[in-house]
Amino acid sequence: MVYTLTSELYTADPSAHVFEGKLYVYPSHDFESGIPEDDLGSHFNMEDYHVFSMDSVGGEVTDHGLALHIDDVPWAGRQMWAPDAAKKGDQYFLYFPVKDKDDVFHIGVAKSNTPGGPFEAMAEPIEGSFSMDPAVFEDTDGAYYMYFGGIWGGQLQQWEQGEYLGADKYPADDEPALMPKIAKMGDDMVSFSEEPKDVVILDRNGEPILAGDNDRRFFEAAWVHRYNGKYYLSYSTGDTHNIVYAIADNPYGPFTYQGVILDPVLGWTNHHSIVEYQGKWWLFFHDSSMSGGKTHLRSVKMTELTYNPDGSIQRINALVANEN
Repeated sequence: MVYTLTSELYTADPSAHVFEGKLYVYPSHDFESGIPEDDLGSHFNMEDYHVFSMDSVGGEVTDHGLALHIDDVPWAGRQMWAPDAAKKGDQYFLYFPVKDKDDVFHIGVAKSNTPGGPFEAMAEPIEGSFSMDPAVFEDTDGAYYMYFGGIWGGQLQQWEQGEYLGADKYPADDEPALMPKIAKMGDDMVSFSEEPKDVVILDRNGEPILAGDNDRRFFEAAWVHRYNGKYYLSYSTGDTHNIVYAIADNPYGPFTYQGVILDPVLGWTNHHSIVEYQGKWWLFFHDSSMSGGKTHLRSVKMTELTYNPDGSIQRINALVANEN
């Protein structure tokens, strides 16, 4: 069974969490800005966020209204892309990538006393942050880690050792691919306590996934969850449109590639999250079926995710035709 989050708004890039016994979803908010499509994703010109919650899968979904608008982020220029959220103590944190006024992506933070917001943005982005697609993982020892990054329009290829190059620099096809980044969060949850470092993804032979391996290499949308003591890194392969996963023994990796979780869906992008709720595991994703296939007007969906006895994940195909 596949459930649609809402038909009232176009939503994408869902980050799902269990807060206060409810399932909360933090998606992007798509709208028609009229900007032509290009490989940098300029047509994804989102400018605000809404938060959604539900008490049960398939039950009533609550839209908590406007959570944060780009006009209320002092340093922001354009393009509020895929967000995530975390809870520490009694405070909730919304993490969001947005281009600054020089058109460079950084990751911002906004705070709220409630999981549904509204959120109040910090005056500056996280120091040392860059690129996009933040995902914050809380480990069993209470430590928090942010995973982030994305190539092409996500600008990861324009950074090297924390320095902005201002131009693309990709590895050759036979060299290790660009990897997502990880940084442990500071106690305040609005800073990094260390320099971001690579999350290395290896093949079954222990060799790094290569840049030319488009079916397996990291493109964007890193997400980490824990299952039976193992750490699962899942991500999008971008131009081959899969959601794939790798497994490690610790949050930093290295992670060993395992296989595909979600086959391509209708629309160019594929972006997801994974969460346990009420004794089952759920995969959140989006497609463009509600808009009749418009790749920048997407809708969040969810379906049950199933593990095999050995800890591998059963592959899902959720491709549907246009609904319009």
